[in-house]
Amino acid sequence: MGPRAVDVNILGQTYRVKGEADDAYVKDVARYVDGKMKELNGGGAGGGTIRVAVLAAFNIADELFQLRKAAEEKDRWSERKAAEIAAFLDGS
Repeated sequence: MGPRAVDVNILGQTYRVKGEADDAYVKDVARYVDGKMKELNGGGAGGGTIRVAVLAAFNIADELFQLRKAAEEKDRWSERKAAEIAAFLDGS
């Protein structure tokens, strides 16, 4: 199946998003972005949309970086535990 188009509303503007993702997923992402932008914009639409968009992008990127760091720490922990288990099994 080829790309589909989904209309979403972000900060009072409608955007057509094309892609392979499920419509519900695209709408969930749009709601998340809209929420971030409204949070930074004091809940209203209006002037400074580019500034609000940049700040929202920065905050979302910060969340992504924190999640990646946490995932990397969990991976390292899992690798250490797997090595400990392997060493224990080799010694028995």
